[in-house]
Amino acid sequence: MEEDTATPKNQPQSLQQQEQPQDRETEALSVTAAKIGNASEETGKMDSAWTVTEEMADIVNRKKKDSHTNSTDRNSGTERGLNHKRVFEERGNGSSQGVFILLGLSDKPYLEKLLFVVFLITYIVTLLGNLAIIVVSRLDPSLHTPMYFFLSNLSLLDICYTTSTVPQMLVNFRSTLKTISWASCVAQLFIFLGLGSIECVLLAGMAYDRYAAVLQPLRYTSIMNHRLCWLMASASWLSGITNSLVQTSLLLRVPLCGRNRVDHFFCEVPALLELACADTSTNEIGRLVASVVLLPMPLGLILVSYGYIGAAVMKIRSAEGRRKAFNTCTSHLMVVSLFYGTATYMYMQPPSNKPHNQSKMVALCYGLITPMLNPLIYTLRNKDVHGALRRIIGKQFWMQRT
Repeated sequence: MEEDTATPKNQPQSLQQQEQPQDRETEALSVTAAKIGNASEETGKMDSAWTVTEEMADIVNRKKKDSHTNSTDRNSGTERGLNHKRVFEERGNGSSQGVFILLGLSDKPYLEKLLFVVFLITYIVTLLGNLAIIVVSRLDPSLHTPMYFFLSNLSLLDICYTTSTVPQMLVNFRSTLKTISWASCVAQLFIFLGLGSIECVLLAGMAYDRYAAVLQPLRYTSIMNHRLCWLMASASWLSGITNSLVQTSLLLRVPLCGRNRVDHFFCEVPALLELACADTSTNEIGRLVASVVLLPMPLGLILVSYGYIGAAVMKIRSAEGRRKAFNTCTSHLMVVSLFYGTATYMYMQPPSNKPHNQSKMVALCYGLITPMLNPLIYTLRNKDVHGALRRIIGKQFWMQRT
């Protein structure tokens, strides 16, 4: 009985001993499960962090690509700008600002005020004298002759000729910058060279007109008819513009490498060629050929014409008549010689053989002095012009009174 009663007392202990390992296993499993859950959570966090990192990396890469594209665009834009600048400098043949500096007499500033006054007076006299010839020749019917037709053309040339350079010179004399834009310089070069070339041919036509008037007085009107006058004037304008177009085109092809200091009063072919940083043999040859055609050849025709006129004048019996004729021919030849002589010196010598200051003064002779003298020489002793002026002024005075 004691054994039977002892046995059930010991059963709960054995059950308890069996249950304890199970509880330990359950706790271990739960701990393991918790650790696994924590690990999975950490893994999920790591996965999400990795995903975020990948997304941020993608964003950074896109930003880098965008910045690289923008920088590439900026660089390409900068390169395009530099290319445009180079093209502009090559086309403009000037500085990066596209301007030229006309030095003139900047090394002698004490002369600039005096030259300003002298040039201004000369310009005003040139304008008034040449305008008077044009107006009188148009208003008075007695002056509708070949001689005054050519004189009107010459006066128009001289007005435009001086206006293309003198106003800019006057501005530079009163300014410290002394600059001219590339476009203005090219326009000044083209106009000045073209009108000067036209005058070279036109003066030869005027000499032939005087030859026909003196040596063929009875046939003068039939020789110098309206059609021939217009053909001679048109040939003068066409030859001058063609020469200017060719010379200007050749000059624009010459690189100046940024040089923009022109040692002259205005833009002229010889002065601009001195800035060249490349071979200018083509320009020199073209200038020499044009100069031979436009300077010595017309001058030779003028001298031959006046030679015949002089021989005819010698046959005049009246001493007073010979004296007046010789004075007229001499004054004409003085102006012609001044114009052609100075232009020949400037355009038919190599640039290295001409002192700069001397070249500037020579250029003023055919660019400023001759246009002022032309109306004075051709009309000062001309009785026809004096009579026409009196008739026009008297007519205007009479109209105002009535």
